[in-house]
Amino acid sequence: MFADTATIYIRSGNGGDGHVGFRRELFVAAGGPNGGDGGKGGDLIFEVDEGLNTLNDFRYIRKYCAGNGENGGNNCCHGKDGEDLVVKVPEGTLIKEAESGKVIADMSHENRRVVLLRGGRGGKGNMHYATATMQVPKYAQPGQKGRELNVTLELKVIADVGLVGFPNVGKSTFLSRVSNARPKIANYHFTTLNPNLGVVALEGTDGFVIADIPGLIEGASEGVGLGHRFLRHVERCRVILHIVDAASTEGRDPIDDIRLINEELRKYSAVLAEKPQIIVANKMDALSEEDREVALELIREGIKDMMPDATVLPMSAVSGKGVKEVLYAAYHMLKQCEQEPIVFEQEYFPDADIASEEPFTVEYDAENSVYVVEGPRIERMLGYTNLDSEKGFEFFQNFLKTNGILEQLEALGIQEGDTVRMYGLQFDYYK
Repeated sequence: MFADTATIYIRSGNGGDGHVGFRRELFVAAGGPNGGDGGKGGDLIFEVDEGLNTLNDFRYIRKYCAGNGENGGNNCCHGKDGEDLVVKVPEGTLIKEAESGKVIADMSHENRRVVLLRGGRGGKGNMHYATATMQVPKYAQPGQKGRELNVTLELKVIADVGLVGFPNVGKSTFLSRVSNARPKIANYHFTTLNPNLGVVALEGTDGFVIADIPGLIEGASEGVGLGHRFLRHVERCRVILHIVDAASTEGRDPIDDIRLINEELRKYSAVLAEKPQIIVANKMDALSEEDREVALELIREGIKDMMPDATVLPMSAVSGKGVKEVLYAAYHMLKQCEQEPIVFEQEYFPDADIASEEPFTVEYDAENSVYVVEGPRIERMLGYTNLDSEKGFEFFQNFLKTNGILEQLEALGIQEGDTVRMYGLQFDYYK
């Protein structure tokens, strides 16, 4: 089964903790600190695999975690770094943050490999904290936690030309005639379920890639049927071939079909509605010579108010008549379009400095006569700071100053000797 969406959980590795250790050797009365550093956590990496064309694998495995770094050891031994995890995806995969829907990475064109989540930093061992005044530091730095994220993967096929139209108008027949694609063809009254790609080799040109976008139906932009799944595959196309049944063999009005499909494109995306289109009047072989001209004129007149400059070309995908004219028209339209590949820009940055983004609050609790400082940033800092050590307490004071916490306390009117509470800890304030 073809799968073009998946939601998965990803996590980079935790950094290993720094080690607290001391030299213990014969005839060495007071060996110095020799605790080693923790290893770095593994990165979570996405990479394009040319051999993949669906997201089927992600239906069965939904959790991807890189390796954790090992803790540091005695004798200044550095912990082993965690193993990176490389997640393979097909070209054209869009990676989004699941909750907000914002784009993290577009795995297409030049973007072949992305480090999405970096592993946590390894903690420093106590050998780094020895000073002239503190020669036996009894603390080490904990490893930094890895990042975790729920992401949605969306596969948007990469093609120059997209075929759109209602089911059973002849898109699959046309694709099989003009390219190397071999879609299943029959007189279905329902739509193809999978997008099909083919390479068109056109004499005197460098060719182009064409995609049969599964048949759209009314309400597709609201997700009716498999609407969103189908519409997302049109987004990368630069030119749209809009195929209609000009002979109305299914009892449908081709003019109504053109209006309905364009309305669905417009509702889904304003960008889609502005893409250049060629209206292809298919199944002309089912009409007499006289009726063909009448049918073409009716289509041109019927869409003049909506698409005044539309190109309407006759074709029979079954007999092949008019097929080359349609292909050359599509090729020339492609040449007039911008050559820049359609790449979705990054909107969500998981590697941004989390600590600087995390909030905190500074408030005065009048009932208990204490100043309260809380928030994820404060909790994180207290988790990796040893306040019992001289160096740790110095770091703590610098943290309060550089993050503007002392300034906010003074703005609230704090005086020397007043109490400050941070989670389970209390301090007396002195300048």
